[in-house]
Amino acid sequence: MTILLSTLNARYAHASLGLRYLLANMGELRQQTLLREFVIGARTADVVEKLLADKPRVIGFGVYIWNVEETSKIVALLKRLAPEVVIVLGGPEVSHEPQQQEIVQLADYLITGWGDVSFPKLCRAILNGPRPLMKIHAGEQPELDQIALPYSLYSTEDLAHRTLYVEASRGCPFKCEFCLSALDKTAWPFELDNFLRELEDLYQRGARLFKFVDRTFNLNVKTSLRILQFFADKLAAHPDDPVFAHFELVPDHLPDALKDSIRQFPPGALQFEIGIQSFNPEVQALVSRRQNNQKAAENLRWLREESHAHLHVDLIAGLPGEDLESFARGFNQLVALNPHEIQFGILKRLRGTPIIRHTELYKLVFDPAPPYSILATDRIDFQTMQRLVRFARYWDLVANSGRFATTLPLILADSPFERFIALSDWLYAKTDATHRIALDRLARLVTDWLCEQGAERAKIVGYITQDYAGQIAPTTGKTHKAVAPQRQARHLAA
Repeated sequence: MTILLSTLNARYAHASLGLRYLLANMGELRQQTLLREFVIGARTADVVEKLLADKPRVIGFGVYIWNVEETSKIVALLKRLAPEVVIVLGGPEVSHEPQQQEIVQLADYLITGWGDVSFPKLCRAILNGPRPLMKIHAGEQPELDQIALPYSLYSTEDLAHRTLYVEASRGCPFKCEFCLSALDKTAWPFELDNFLRELEDLYQRGARLFKFVDRTFNLNVKTSLRILQFFADKLAAHPDDPVFAHFELVPDHLPDALKDSIRQFPPGALQFEIGIQSFNPEVQALVSRRQNNQKAAENLRWLREESHAHLHVDLIAGLPGEDLESFARGFNQLVALNPHEIQFGILKRLRGTPIIRHTELYKLVFDPAPPYSILATDRIDFQTMQRLVRFARYWDLVANSGRFATTLPLILADSPFERFIALSDWLYAKTDATHRIALDRLARLVTDWLCEQGAERAKIVGYITQDYAGQIAPTTGKTHKAVAPQRQARHLAA
């Protein structure tokens, strides 16, 4: 009686935290439960062959915005080849608006929301009877101390080659309407001493790269300080054995005690993902985002100037009420604060999020296919939105990649948004592509565009050459050591 837990991760380096939670909480069924992870892009028939090789009675799939289309094909093929296998779905993509989804129609059961307790309970009923008649089951939300933590289930292979996802809390108290966390009532912390013991065990087993999935890591500063101290102690005791930890921060909440703790970390140890999303107060109010913009800017400036943390800051284009000029002002304001990366995102209509309430008034048009990106609003037409989509892609290739660190200031000059969208339009006109542009070709194109803007070719070639030298020896002249991912390491070396 084999139970399979399966999902398609976005890439091999990702390891499914959700499936490991389910496995850790299977109770007496754990010995007959197996974890089978795949990567999007795998051939459907090959995935199905591997799943059926285990002769499962039940397969539970974790369904997300990035894998729903491919998972739907897998479920459809499974139902043709082995209709007796019971398919159970769970995950954020199928937890909302399920009646509209083909994959839900194909499956036998769906658990919406939390599955830690509900999935094992459903499996017991499927295997031992009586088999439930209802297809859709609302996930039961237990107290967090009733949930077995999953971190011992990270394998030696995971520790060696994959990002380890951990969480000190679940949920979020904020109500930003573009985010699924807007549906949470609050944030719930795991018992801290027990969580830190799990981190210690991971560290002793060789883990050095930790990604916290908490929506608001710095919400409870006392908790944040203890977690940061855990990593600081490791660095102090073993300075030649670095760690890298990723946290998501609330931008306008950085008290002095937290600053003092952050300040002690060397380059390559911390990354902060910080959601600004918009600097327009009217847009923020419209989507229920509470943010002190002045304080957020001050904290970003402090982090950039007074700490060694790598800063990854998010902006969203296409929010209701925001036009191109407003977005450009916010982008330029953020560039002036000089974060290492600006994640230029395009608004998506995640299933279940309250952002949909603005659809009629602000004429929001979303792509009906995943990832449900905004196509147009009453302020930004389709053609302009397409330009922004290309801007985001080229920004990732040129700016966020860290490969043009010397040349980028010349590209942006004193009008970052206006200059880069001009470069973006030009690149698309020349290449008719936003992907599969080789680095050497991209460097030649950037050189040609700058020369057309009046720059001296010899000067630009010198800058580009210096950037290329940085790719060969990204830590030249630097004394820091880092276990940071390659792109972050390039920024730290710049």
